[in-house]
Amino acid sequence: MLALENITLNLGERVLLDEVTALINIGDRIGLVGPNGAGKSTLLKIIAGVQELDTGAVQISGNESIGYLPQDGVDPDYTLNVVEEVESAFRDLLDKEKEVQEIQLKLSDLDATSEEHTKLLEKYGKLQHQLELSGVYQLRSNIEKVLMGLGFSESDFTRSTKEFSGGWLMRIALAKLLLKEPTYLLLDEPTNHLDIESLQWIEQFLENYNGAVIVVSHDKAFLDNMTNRTLALRNGIMRDFAGNYSFFESKWAEEKELLVNAKKNQDKQLKETQEFIDRFRYKATKAKQVQSRIKQLEKVNRIEIEDEMAEVSFSFPDPERSGAIVAALENVSKSYGSHNVFKNLDYQIERGDKIAVLGPNGAGKSTLIRILAGLEAVQNGERKLGYNVNCSYFAQHQADELDNSLDVLETLSSSGSNQKETKLRTILGCFLFQGDDVFKKVKVLSGGEKSRLALSKMILSPSNFLIFDEPTNHLDMSSKSRLQQAIQQYEGTCVIVSHDRDFLDPIVNKVVEVQPNKVKTYIGNVSYFLSKKAEELDGLKLDEKPKETIKLSKKEQRRLEAEQRNERNKRLKPIKTKMERIEKEIAEFESKKSEIEEQMAQPDFYDDNERVKQSTLEYEDIKNQLNARYTKWEDYALRVEAIEQDLTQ
Repeated sequence: MLALENITLNLGERVLLDEVTALINIGDRIGLVGPNGAGKSTLLKIIAGVQELDTGAVQISGNESIGYLPQDGVDPDYTLNVVEEVESAFRDLLDKEKEVQEIQLKLSDLDATSEEHTKLLEKYGKLQHQLELSGVYQLRSNIEKVLMGLGFSESDFTRSTKEFSGGWLMRIALAKLLLKEPTYLLLDEPTNHLDIESLQWIEQFLENYNGAVIVVSHDKAFLDNMTNRTLALRNGIMRDFAGNYSFFESKWAEEKELLVNAKKNQDKQLKETQEFIDRFRYKATKAKQVQSRIKQLEKVNRIEIEDEMAEVSFSFPDPERSGAIVAALENVSKSYGSHNVFKNLDYQIERGDKIAVLGPNGAGKSTLIRILAGLEAVQNGERKLGYNVNCSYFAQHQADELDNSLDVLETLSSSGSNQKETKLRTILGCFLFQGDDVFKKVKVLSGGEKSRLALSKMILSPSNFLIFDEPTNHLDMSSKSRLQQAIQQYEGTCVIVSHDRDFLDPIVNKVVEVQPNKVKTYIGNVSYFLSKKAEELDGLKLDEKPKETIKLSKKEQRRLEAEQRNERNKRLKPIKTKMERIEKEIAEFESKKSEIEEQMAQPDFYDDNERVKQSTLEYEDIKNQLNARYTKWEDYALRVEAIEQDLTQ
């Protein structure tokens, strides 16, 4: 068990973490959430032992381990290739394997009856046993499986690590961490570096992970699919919610509504008390009562509600109407040296399209949208913009093009939009620049802050064709939600490269899948695209199976059927075990629910207001817990059904 005991950290006068306490159990899948700057990454660093704290402690059993993946800044050995770099995480085991091989050579040269041979043979046996338990003999196979799951091809395995970008180096670091299998796995924004295929793979990997996982992510779909517990950091305080992000979001909204109503009641009572004091302050006959009420006011623990800018929103400027065809690629070919990305590509974008561009990393997604934006030259073919089309493009590198001599507010003011300062401040607030932050010079901003500023600047452009390359990477949940709403309401045309399914789904009406040398369009959102891809994969399996079984003998057929039974048990057993656990929890909560309903049916139940309040809150909490478990049970049931269908084809 991992214990966080009263962890406190101050940054100057600000309390970043205020006596944070939690117990992390093996098997927990935890989403660590909160607004940007709440201290999520700092808390992970404290748990990992790379950040000091003011007071408190992190306690862990001696035989347990912690693995930590930072947001960025990994430092591989650039003299190694990809597989060698991953293997370096297991240097002690590989050294032990080498020692065993050396002992084998020595044993062959020694007299089998000698004392030295006996001692060496005993050492060999111990080392061999340790290696067998460690799984080192499956290490190379496991490394290749994990690397391929994270998007690497076999041809990448022998490439030098210096050939890869920062995002791919983070994947290598993630592979090392997953293969090490620490008891407690800490992941800080892992989804920033993954495409949708890799995201789906890691969700499955983490679901079956033997240890505990704590993840910081702004990808709601990833958190909902992966986590069963949420730790929410806000104003230094951490709270524990027994469900995924959607469960937390629902509970938080309910609590906030209760808090708002409680504050209204308290304000009304305080106002009445103050009016009594003001009215009878100088009346001698009421002096005692006035003093009593003054003391009452002094003792009141006043309810405070955070200003979260919950009602703040923004929108893109109304665009001019474009022609029916916004952009067209005609017979376009694009290569980088000998690497051919597109050949004779024809594609049209129509007015009003909101398109998600998906596909594995390296397939050409960013290349495609840079060609559409007119920023990437092509070897053959032509890119044409339609009538009255005004294109605006956002990508992470644009942050480097900001004027370092300006401050944040001046950067927006200089965009030529002629917006009032209050409007500019509102937009900046949506992108986490609040208060005096707007006077920070661009040159002192972090990479993430520069990206957010570049995105806020784009919003002021009155364009009718917007192109985004990973716009959500440095946004928290609330900022992402506001951008999502603005794009939904936008009446122009847009193309978005992103791996964030929850962000894309309500926005897009088409998905363009980019594969090497081709693109394919799906009419629908990302969920529809993923379902169609699953159907296509099942279709391929159906086509292949008759070819595989048509020439089998009866003996081979029996062997295959036995293998299929083993495979069915192997795939279904862990899911059915989880279903049984959830069914037991459902039964327990149903029993508690029935008990409270029986209490509520008693004639004298509503005589005790405090009892009514406590029972009602408990009843609502139980219903939420049941809903969360029914949803999870249904998800597992669908997976069981899908596996059984797959295995019976």
